[in-house]
Amino acid sequence: MDSTTLTTEALCRSILERHHDTIQIQKPEFAIRKLTRIITAALDLANAKSFHGMSLRDLSAASGISMGGLYAYFDSKTTLARMILEEVTAQVRLALEAPPADVADDPVRHLEWLIDTHIRLTEILQPWFVFSFMEAKHFPRSERRLAVDNEALTEDYFARVIERGLQQGRFRPDTPVLLASLIKPLLQEWYIKRSKYRRRNVSMEEYSASVQAIVLRSCLPA
Repeated sequence: MDSTTLTTEALCRSILERHHDTIQIQKPEFAIRKLTRIITAALDLANAKSFHGMSLRDLSAASGISMGGLYAYFDSKTTLARMILEEVTAQVRLALEAPPADVADDPVRHLEWLIDTHIRLTEILQPWFVFSFMEAKHFPRSERRLAVDNEALTEDYFARVIERGLQQGRFRPDTPVLLASLIKPLLQEWYIKRSKYRRRNVSMEEYSASVQAIVLRSCLPA
């Protein structure tokens, strides 16, 4: 995964492409620059005071874009939340759906790859993932469903690999049925409680290796 390509500006370009019918700006590069300021400010405010507690006036002040300018990009906070949530889901799909061929052929390596790739993705896009997790309870029902579906999407990638490992006899027959569900909290722990591991001088690589070891102990033959 190339961290240089996963900038806020690159993600905002993706958002603009997805919402080009409703974003009322004709010049793409201008729109991307402004949208980058808006999204950055929204994520910062969500972290500081919660997205639910943020007003569009707060966002206007933090981004330096007028209220009228904000409405050229979205018609409400709910639409802005949906833009962010949809982009998180899109990045999860891009990151996890196409493992290298030599990895995809081996359920054990594939499982390790999924864990490491997801942790690396959330390290790069931590504010986006924290937003999706921490703010979900405040979203309207349809946007809350998006956040839930994103979790289910990640879980499904793991469930399919575990099932293939069972079918091929690579994993123990008594592998926990809920293993795919139990992996997700371990992945979330990294981006939600990042400061805890920073204080303990735990690197991303160390954390990833620990999660891999925990998961593989649950499914590999002794």
